[in-house]
Amino acid sequence: MAAPSGVREEVVRVLAARAAAVLGRDAAGLAAVAAAGAEEADRDLLARTAGLRLTGYTLKPGSFAEPAPGAAELTVPAELGYRIEGVDEYPALLERRVRLVREPAGWRVAGETPAGAAAPWDLGTVRAVDGRYSLVLGLGEEAELAALADLADHAAPTVREVWGDWSPSRLLLELPLTEQQFATRMDVSADAYQGIAAVTLAVGGAPVHTPADRIVVNPDAYRQLSELGRRVVVTHEATHVATRADTKPWTPLWLSEGVADYTGYQGTGRTLRQIAPELAKDVQAGRMPAELPADTAFAAGSAGIAQAYELAWLACDLIARRWGQDRLVALYRTVGQFGAGGLDRAMRAQLGTGTAEFTKDWITEVARLKS
Repeated sequence: MAAPSGVREEVVRVLAARAAAVLGRDAAGLAAVAAAGAEEADRDLLARTAGLRLTGYTLKPGSFAEPAPGAAELTVPAELGYRIEGVDEYPALLERRVRLVREPAGWRVAGETPAGAAAPWDLGTVRAVDGRYSLVLGLGEEAELAALADLADHAAPTVREVWGDWSPSRLLLELPLTEQQFATRMDVSADAYQGIAAVTLAVGGAPVHTPADRIVVNPDAYRQLSELGRRVVVTHEATHVATRADTKPWTPLWLSEGVADYTGYQGTGRTLRQIAPELAKDVQAGRMPAELPADTAFAAGSAGIAQAYELAWLACDLIARRWGQDRLVALYRTVGQFGAGGLDRAMRAQLGTGTAEFTKDWITEVARLKS
């Protein structure tokens, strides 16, 4: 049963006042709707969000059960929406749990916690570093954040050279301080993305055509990479942002991950063996693929995940070398347009060859690694 209108109306008002106070940096307004004992946590909230240029911040309760008569405490689900200046056209949405207590003046907020993926400021005090094309949010040293912004500023023009009309006002990257913070931000277990240096997080609240994705860096894996490795990773993830509107549930992962790696390696001067060392070892040991990598091969922690990425890159590199980079881009967009099961038709439309024929040619390319 929904809460009585009087209770709900009061909760709506209190949460709206709390959100307005955060947006307006209004300590007194925040304290006015805070329960006794929650003042210090709310001051900390203002400190942790001080580095963010927020242009929107809302907190709206979801459905909740009617509190028992005389109840002194109430926990409600809520939707947090926030927009960052220069990044978000639409609010990024997060699920929250808000605990309220009944005081003589009415219901007051005693605490707010994530009910799924955490907000950046849930992890600690956020620093913001601006690049030419990027905004980096993080909890670490400013020098590390600035270095990441430099890589993002290099990535944006590289992606635009391949994908054409993509021009982000700001490419948003987040760098948690630890792997556990990364897991909390993503709402996954700490080992779910072990060895994966970064992921692209599609925020709720924005239409699919809106490039409002965040690149969230997994700090432990990222810090183990060479400078070139970091550059490739950031450009790879920026490609996922650029291709968001064209990436559909039916787009095979070998194609989406392959084009991201293809773009990531542009201008690096790396050879086939340098880009695909694990695949080269397999081929030299007599282990040859029989088909393009299945989606399951790209799951974090999967055996052979490195080879799957290398095979995907080789497939897309082959398309670009044989038919041209523009055809690779056109194929990617056509697969999205043709719908589920349309890969073969899209290949015939853009490349003049079907999936089976292309797979044979690709296996021949893989076999070159024997020598």
